[in-house]
Amino acid sequence: MTTSTRDDVVIRTFGPGHVPPLLDALAETWADAHPELVDTPGATTDGLSTEALRRQVTGHARREGFVLTVAFAHGNPIGFAYAFPATPEYWYGPELLPQIPGHIRTGRLMGLCELAVTPHWQGLGIGSQLHEELLKAVNPQYSSLLVRPDNPRGRALYDRLGYFYAGPYRNEPDGPVYDLLILQVDIHRHPAE
Repeated sequence: MTTSTRDDVVIRTFGPGHVPPLLDALAETWADAHPELVDTPGATTDGLSTEALRRQVTGHARREGFVLTVAFAHGNPIGFAYAFPATPEYWYGPELLPQIPGHIRTGRLMGLCELAVTPHWQGLGIGSQLHEELLKAVNPQYSSLLVRPDNPRGRALYDRLGYFYAGPYRNEPDGPVYDLLILQVDIHRHPAE
């Protein structure tokens, strides 16, 4: 599927079989979008690196319903996002699950794992369009993601998209604390089945 956001940007949607040939481009795009994690000597990246991203995307591409959206400008990737349908038990884990409201625990959930746009293309609505294409493809009632508290640009985008703060979250007991965000998807955009 191909969607145009501007005359010079095209967004394409891919399934898991298309990940291997795109993996290098995704890692480069991610590195460009996160120079604070890649270019700072001695910076603590909390396990985030281009190699960790490659492993993460490859592992998640095995999940049923995996969807990847990529924005291209003049044939070159400038942003991407990926997600998959997730059970609340998988996504929130046993410690956080009891704190999630019941209607969210029983609804169709999309786990948004990454959304990155290279700096030159940020602020032009590309991240919003990548997100919208994921919502169309997955058709969830709720979307959830983790964002680093020290990522104000990312947080500002998610706030504009309608996500709300649900609490702190750790992937691992000694890992960094993230902000867990949840979005109730507009029922007018995605009619109930």
